[in-house]
Amino acid sequence: MTADHTLFAIAQEVQHCTACNLHKGRTRAVPGEGPANARIMLIGEGPGYHEDRQGRPFVGPSGQFLTDLLALAGLRRDEVYIANVVKCRPPQNRDPEPEEIATCTKLFLMRQIAAIDPAVIVTLGRFSMGLFLPGERISRIHGQPRYVQGRLIVPMIHPAAALHQPQNRPLLEADFRRLPEILAEAERQRKTASTPAPQPDEPPEQLRLF
Repeated sequence: MTADHTLFAIAQEVQHCTACNLHKGRTRAVPGEGPANARIMLIGEGPGYHEDRQGRPFVGPSGQFLTDLLALAGLRRDEVYIANVVKCRPPQNRDPEPEEIATCTKLFLMRQIAAIDPAVIVTLGRFSMGLFLPGERISRIHGQPRYVQGRLIVPMIHPAAALHQPQNRPLLEADFRRLPEILAEAERQRKTASTPAPQPDEPPEQLRLF
């Protein structure tokens, strides 16, 4: 099954999921969107009011801000894959509960990551950061790339938090401006890792000097 087919199948499962209580209050589930071959995947927290109505991630004010942030990195929305930790809106926009995160992540998000296999994962906010870097503080490590189980994770402040706390906006904008550099390094590392090693019977390179 191709990555496109896998993502489509996951999206269909999300639409009919009743695995946790969040499905009871949703208008529309929000599977995520973007190309199956995206080099960058962004993971937010969960759908808000506008996302719940439209079934798409980041379409409210924080979504417009995210589009602007991507432009700072020379990227368009249709070049990245955007998803959330949970696929249904928590009531009154409360924090997702640990069991909701665990269920949605296992059933859907990790399968999406495996299908897309992005070079860089940008976590937006503390809940998605916690999936990869538990115990860390976003205020301390935002914008600092970390390899976690072979994947380059870049924790960033959530766009909504930057809108509510204007002092965070310059920090988030600066982190997004570094994305092209971070992506280039991640892809260089991937290329190096995928380069076949010399065959055992080949003489070491330095011996050719003699």
